[in-house]
Amino acid sequence: MKSLSPDFPVPSLADWRALAEKGLKGAPFETLIGRTADGLAIQPLYAADPDRAVLRARPGLSGDRDRPWDLRTLIDHPEPARANALAHDALTKGAASLLLRLDPAGEAGVTVGSQDDLARALDGVLLDLAPVALDAGFMGAEGANWLAVLAKGAPEAPLAFHLDPLSAFAREGASAGPVAAHVNAAAQAGARHAGAYPRASLFLASGRFVHEAGGTEAQELGVMAAAVVAYLRALEAAGIAPAEGLKRIVLGLSADARYPVQIAKLRAARAIWARIAEACGSDAPAVIEVRSSARMLADRGVHNNLLRLTAAAFAGAVGGAQAVVLDSFTAPLGGDNPLSRRQARNTQLILMEESHLGRVADPAGGAFFFEQLTDDLARAGWAVFQAIEAEGGLAAALLSGSLADDVAGAREALIASTRDGSAPILGVSLYPADEDPVTIDPRPAHAVPAPDVRQAGADDACTPFAPTRLSDHVEAHP
Repeated sequence: MKSLSPDFPVPSLADWRALAEKGLKGAPFETLIGRTADGLAIQPLYAADPDRAVLRARPGLSGDRDRPWDLRTLIDHPEPARANALAHDALTKGAASLLLRLDPAGEAGVTVGSQDDLARALDGVLLDLAPVALDAGFMGAEGANWLAVLAKGAPEAPLAFHLDPLSAFAREGASAGPVAAHVNAAAQAGARHAGAYPRASLFLASGRFVHEAGGTEAQELGVMAAAVVAYLRALEAAGIAPAEGLKRIVLGLSADARYPVQIAKLRAARAIWARIAEACGSDAPAVIEVRSSARMLADRGVHNNLLRLTAAAFAGAVGGAQAVVLDSFTAPLGGDNPLSRRQARNTQLILMEESHLGRVADPAGGAFFFEQLTDDLARAGWAVFQAIEAEGGLAAALLSGSLADDVAGAREALIASTRDGSAPILGVSLYPADEDPVTIDPRPAHAVPAPDVRQAGADDACTPFAPTRLSDHVEAHP
């Protein structure tokens, strides 16, 4: 037993374990060990590891300690005029940037199918002051062209084109023409605008579709890394060297209410990024956009979603995200209302300006538990990434169905844990809530013609990564 002084002995890890086993009264110490979805151990006790690599402290998004990350608001109302009004309302009440989800069918986003439609949705938004990010699926290249034209005259506009055709392919399960051609077309579009907008990010390398389909943290990290490499290759073919291309890629991850694991996941993402950057001869820091998990939200006892969203935002902030997007707590009901929109903003404002989460760089750094779990997740995510690369890359893993099979297995285990009570859902399976009905604003859908995004060649298809909402499996099987 080590000692700081003769009168103050400090127990070793073995000493603490012995004390714990004594308290367990015959039960094995292993009963105290938890497991992540990937089977990684969460020990009850940790000790320092002098050989563990220390992650670089996250870079600040700005010099403002009270606003250390980008409070990004999702705009997805189908009517462009209403979406525009909501965008201005958000920006005047605390949001710093916008995430505009586009859908010509008007079902899942703003009804935008042309540059004029996008202009209506962004009318009066100062693109050089308020960053605008797009979520346009296979329309990403067209959306980037439209946004670039709208920002003409503001070359310093911090646009986020968020080109991500691989996620679109995974979610939809099909592409009009080869998915590789869509990736190349996105890279060509990004390369065209890179010079005119030096502060713009081009690609979003996301593992979110894996998370929303029920995948594990390591699977999400591995897919994220595979997307980075796939987009780097496409950008290199379009004339942008990997070291420069890294500066134009944003990492996309989800965060749910299990904030200790999510904090470690975000830190692991930065470790994986650093390894890829080193291989490319770059020291570009990771830029992470976190969106709250949709699979964790419930449509019964919806006010409990406020707790889940707060925990997710906390994870994003402590884990080092540069931008955080929170859903409305009413999102499972199919929309939002003034209260849920305000709460999605104010939750982050309180964490920033009252809880001061941005006053410390990498708050989890140095904690033995977080350092160990970060390292474990980084290694597990890297193993998934290596398996995807061995198959020929992310597009190949999607086309073969191997990745979908792996995620399906994880989803089945996750659903089973919600049904058997080992992962209870507050307000649904744990303390079921009886609430007065919550109303959301009307969302009249109307469609506009979609641009032709077909690429030359035969269509590709894969097993779609259908999003799941965990509470549905409990509510359907009481």
